Amino acid sequence: MEHTKCLIIGSGPAGYTAAIYATRANLEPIEYCGLQMGGQLTQTTTVENFPGYPDGVDGNQMMMDLRQQAINLGANIRDGVVVKADFSKRPYVLTIDNGTEISADTVIIATGASAKYLGLADEEKYKGQGVSACATCDGFFYRKKVCAVVGGGDTACEDALYLSNLCKKVYLVVRKPFLRASQVMQERVKAAANIEILFEHNATGLYGENGVEGMHLVKRKGESDETHYDLAIDGFFLAIGHKPNSDIFREWLDLDEIGYIRTIGNTQATKVPGVFAAGDVCDPVYRQAIVAAGTGCKAALEAERYLQS
Repeated sequence: MEHTKCLIIGSGPAGYTAAIYATRANLEPIEYCGLQMGGQLTQTTTVENFPGYPDGVDGNQMMMDLRQQAINLGANIRDGVVVKADFSKRPYVLTIDNGTEISADTVIIATGASAKYLGLADEEKYKGQGVSACATCDGFFYRKKVCAVVGGGDTACEDALYLSNLCKKVYLVVRKPFLRASQVMQERVKAAANIEILFEHNATGLYGENGVEGMHLVKRKGESDETHYDLAIDGFFLAIGHKPNSDIFREWLDLDEIGYIRTIGNTQATKVPGVFAAGDVCDPVYRQAIVAAGTGCKAALEAERYLQS
């Protein structure tokens, strides 16, 4: 069985940053990229809020830059998905999707979280061309335009408010006849002059020649007064939640009710000694690349200190 001092699972900003720091600490890390090499940023176009890129950078290019930096320092980066974890005894044993087993003294979990989508074929068709699951990432590109946010919880309200400061008009598409958000968020949304809440509405599709130009809606679906109509928009934002990619660790680690890995205090340590979590898999609040990169750094430094002790 192959052995490593540090195994990194995942390849977004958290995973690659962890690889950079772990390599410089001479931990000789092995990193498995997972299903989506580069993480969620590879699904966006231009990233303008990551320090060091004054003119913005393509999300894929940014991840390739981080990957190459880790490789140049000596990180062993591999394709493959970790499908099983055994944290019952040290060294820990992880199983890759090709059947390979690797033992590790420390493990850094940076598997991220996947945005939930409605399941419409048009979401995939227009991904990167008007469809986004991150208002703070992509909202800047819709200044003075018309956008829709789908969802009725705090995240949807926060996204709608964020976009209302940029966009000419924001539609909040809510499936239920009420908002699930906290009272203060509801009041803020209702007070925003350029946010219109579409209660009891479902988006059933999108249309447009060169990107999103509008959405197909149904009002009061299944009721006697069910109504179908189209509404012109430039951007379509999903805010119906994220699912942390943490299922294979459920047996061993503490997760919250949604599935985010719980870390200890102001550290990236989990309840299992030598196992650390970084990035969106343990962050239900910020979900930003710069924050993920910072936690990747912290996880690698903590893994180094754990091995020294």
